[in-house]
Amino acid sequence: MQKQEQLYEGKAKKVFKTDDPNLLIVDYKDDATAFNGLKKGTIIGKGVINNRMSNLLMQRLEKDGIPTHFVEELSERETLVKKVSIVPLEVIIRNISAGSFAKRFGVDEGIVFDEPTIEFSYKNDELGDPLMNAYHAIALKLATREEIETIKKYAFAVNESLKKFWAECGVTLVDFKLEFGKTSSGEIVLADEISPDTCRLWDSKTNEKLDKDRFRRDLGGVEDAYAEVMKRLTAHI
Repeated sequence: MQKQEQLYEGKAKKVFKTDDPNLLIVDYKDDATAFNGLKKGTIIGKGVINNRMSNLLMQRLEKDGIPTHFVEELSERETLVKKVSIVPLEVIIRNISAGSFAKRFGVDEGIVFDEPTIEFSYKNDELGDPLMNAYHAIALKLATREEIETIKKYAFAVNESLKKFWAECGVTLVDFKLEFGKTSSGEIVLADEISPDTCRLWDSKTNEKLDKDRFRRDLGGVEDAYAEVMKRLTAHI
């Protein structure tokens, strides 16, 4: 598969055309950002870990009946994916109070919910990715009601699958962000990535943070946390 011109460069990845119009190559970077790009830095080796972890978890989710954009891992930083048009909704599933949820509602971090919550935010950096509900998304024609129902169904299924898997690794899945895309045939599939960049992952015994919060909050040990999560994942996958 021949890599051709670069189509896009985001905060964490570059995307390239290929000689197949339905396939793209994603190249993962070590760049790290937080607070909608206000904080910038580098996490050495992050791109390699996030690429491999996303691919392993997406293959696992495919086995659980959740369609994804994953096609083939090409190298330690590059993956071949289906070309999709991203639905401009960030989907956040929360199992435990943390981060912006705790701040927004004035509650402590670490409250375990009786059942998971779901939030949508409008994927728009200029507006700061504002929270929105399904009615807003339909009004703005970001997705149809049927597409939103499909996305919700898949998001909760991803949560059940990953929560169980991470528990086997001695890791608590606190919350995470997903993005979905539409293939050329109109099928909704899981896209983007699943990694310590997009998930809050705490050690099950100590609640030590093993994710991007270590970068956001200047806790140190960021590279070690990412490496630890990867080590546990590969031991159980």
